[in-house]
Amino acid sequence: MATVEVKDSTGKKVGKADVADTVFAIEPNQFAVHQVVRSQMAARRQGTQSTKGRSDVSGGGAKPWRQKGTGRARQGSTRAGQWKGGGVIFGPTPRSYAFKVPNKVVKLAMRSVLSAKRADDQLFVIDSFGLDEPNTKQAAAVLKALGIDRRVTVVIDNDDVNAYLSLRNIDKVRVISASEANTYDLVDNVSVLFTKSALEWLEGVLS
Repeated sequence: MATVEVKDSTGKKVGKADVADTVFAIEPNQFAVHQVVRSQMAARRQGTQSTKGRSDVSGGGAKPWRQKGTGRARQGSTRAGQWKGGGVIFGPTPRSYAFKVPNKVVKLAMRSVLSAKRADDQLFVIDSFGLDEPNTKQAAAVLKALGIDRRVTVVIDNDDVNAYLSLRNIDKVRVISASEANTYDLVDNVSVLFTKSALEWLEGVLS
């Protein structure tokens, strides 16, 4: 069974936590990670772009000239795409870009990211932030004590309000609860920091 170091809020090592090999020690599947990240980013697209087709613009009710005998090309409406003021041909219309990925692939992607972060020594675990009240200065000092000075995703307990309020305004820090953990937020960073209880909760979900 794999292990990860557990530190306290001062950066001092206080023990080790056993973690499942099936979650934190697998061969990362890059294709699964790519598929899930694409799915998440596609789902965030608004898809509200729109243009008017020939049936949406005003005018053009009458045939501009008779079908034969004028020497000009036949025309049925002055609102066809080739006319000034006509509709747009094959223009974008509102749509959803979302596509589904199987749940087992979603879990595989998260396990792949966690395994890669652990292998690259970019996975940190803290016993707790120990915040009795929201305190951004104290939370920033904890990150500094852990040696985290670049972009980091912090995964906290689902009900740890003080940690959330303390971390949310720190530059280059993305804070989420364990139940909100997802592939994009775990991979879009340099490091990942878990509280011990959040790590155990997520491990139980992914095992």
